[in-house]
Amino acid sequence: MKRVLFLCSRNRLRSPTAEQVFADYPDVDATSAGLAPDAADPLTPDHLEDIDIVFVMEKGHRRKLSQHFKPYLKQARIVCLDIPDDFEFMQPELVELLTARVTPHLR
Repeated sequence: MKRVLFLCSRNRLRSPTAEQVFADYPDVDATSAGLAPDAADPLTPDHLEDIDIVFVMEKGHRRKLSQHFKPYLKQARIVCLDIPDDFEFMQPELVELLTARVTPHLR
């Protein structure tokens, strides 16, 4: 089972959409969090425990993750999806982008 974490800024649109899209994906345990202090579910070291892949939506998220949580990343691979904050929760175009960009990493 691959444990994956999706990160965006406030954990309200992109990362919760990704979590929902991949919640029933075979052999995947998907969760999500946000990097901003006012995120719906702010990232903590506990989120990173035993995570195999961290998917960030933007390059700035990768920087912030590395700056503040590097000791907790252990062997987790970080993948930047390059998905801008231009979508609503479960917007079909966002679901399509996520599916296209995440699925190859889960094989």
